[in-house]
Amino acid sequence: MTTATRWNTPATAPRTLRFGEHTVTWLPDGYVQLDPRRWLPGTTEEDWTGENAGLLDPEGFLAASIGALLIRHGDRAMLVDAGFGPRDVPAADTRPALGALVGGQLPAALDAVGVDPAAIELIAFSHLHGDHFGWALCPGRGLVSPFVNAVFAASAAEWATLPPSKRGPARIRTVADGEEIFPGVTARSTPGHTAGHTSYVLTSGGRRLIAFGDVFHTPAQLARPDWRVAVDALPEGAVAARRALLAELARPGTSAFANHFSDVVFGRLGENAGTPCWEPLEEFY
Repeated sequence: MTTATRWNTPATAPRTLRFGEHTVTWLPDGYVQLDPRRWLPGTTEEDWTGENAGLLDPEGFLAASIGALLIRHGDRAMLVDAGFGPRDVPAADTRPALGALVGGQLPAALDAVGVDPAAIELIAFSHLHGDHFGWALCPGRGLVSPFVNAVFAASAAEWATLPPSKRGPARIRTVADGEEIFPGVTARSTPGHTAGHTSYVLTSGGRRLIAFGDVFHTPAQLARPDWRVAVDALPEGAVAARRALLAELARPGTSAFANHFSDVVFGRLGENAGTPCWEPLEEFY
């Protein structure tokens, strides 16, 4: 895969970075196609020309990866989010703002990095949309969650949105803003996309990694945090969350994990002619 196509092609292989005493690994599960004009209804055709045209796949969609972030510390392991699950939904059966929706790769990705799902002790959800909780709460196809020993964590506001029928026998934990939920990992309230949306901040080795969930869906939003997202529950709050996160990303030693940024999911905030932009990290091992 060329550097250019990584910006408009879903991630298909795990990628691991070291952060001090921790390692973080992107685990792909699949992807969803986002119609840029419908997902970001305030944008124009001109907004998707020039550099932003390179974010669109051959069908004209944003190729948004779906997966999970594995965080390991010693012999302990947790996930941020849990993919979509073993389901493929054709474009005709998804929402108008979406194209195809594909999942199913997460167990193979865990196996590729030598981690047994039973060893995951905690899954912290950024929010409770199906492309973030699939393998944990309702895998589908008659399957049960492979994360048999994990506690499932989200904000109280987020749990309130999920019907009890989708929780099943899961062990539920509520997380609060500023709470350390795993060694070096702190919850940060970022409401907007949903009322209880939560980001997670890993601090280790003098560096920070912010897993920001769906605060941003595409690198194009870094330059235009004011663009509204069609499915944001609290549009004004979502704009405020994006602006606040940009300020956090500008702090020294800060990187981010962007679940939906095609195959450039790890990066930092850069600047191009005075405009914020995404600079992918390439420190994989």
